[in-house]
Amino acid sequence: MRNLSFRPRTVSRLIAVTAIAAVLAACGSDNDDELPPPPAPPPPPAPVDVSYEVTVTNLTNAQPLSPVAVILHTEGQLWTLGEPASVELEQMAEGGDNSGLRGLAVVQAEASGAGPIGPANQETITVTIQDTTDALLSVATMLVNTNDAFTGLNAYSLAELAVGDSWTTTTRAYDSGTEANTEAAGTMPGPADGGEGFNAERDDVDFVGAHSGVVSADDGLMGSTLTVQHRFDNPVVRITVTRTE
Repeated sequence: MRNLSFRPRTVSRLIAVTAIAAVLAACGSDNDDELPPPPAPPPPPAPVDVSYEVTVTNLTNAQPLSPVAVILHTEGQLWTLGEPASVELEQMAEGGDNSGLRGLAVVQAEASGAGPIGPANQETITVTIQDTTDALLSVATMLVNTNDAFTGLNAYSLAELAVGDSWTTTTRAYDSGTEANTEAAGTMPGPADGGEGFNAERDDVDFVGAHSGVVSADDGLMGSTLTVQHRFDNPVVRITVTRTE
């Protein structure tokens, strides 16, 4: 039988290798326990408010304006000339109720005037949107001593308006085409009549167009409750938009 034996040098090498392996294993275990947790992701940036002041001035002689709707959106228009008015526009143009327009699906931010704006008066309305500097601005209000006349601004781009910049325009009167312009008693919601506002039945041309103006009883329209003082010339409103932040 062969006598197996290890040389001293071989034994020393085995002991050394074993010791190193043990140390490495121990170090590896310690390192795993001591690894720092991964860094937390940075918090999302705080939203930035983009605000506008919209000043609406009534330029008419005797046509109060219904509470003004100020709307910010990124697509669509509130009306299209030659096309039927939406029900929401009809409600505003016949009765002065702007809630339907302000609740449209395209609306991203909106505000309403506090109340009617009398002739030669004005109101400034603030509207704020977050993280959007290229919104479209629409403004809408009814001339309440009419059957369905309205005015406003339709999808104006605010992309070029920097903080502190202002822009001014004037607007004409439109006819929603949903109610005949009879000027008859009981058909207009304004103080000249105090009659009906919105009526779902459409008895006019059923498309949005330029308003031909008030005729009045003084000018021979039989049955009209309006007088010559309720007539208006274009433009009917001045709008100034200022970006404040």
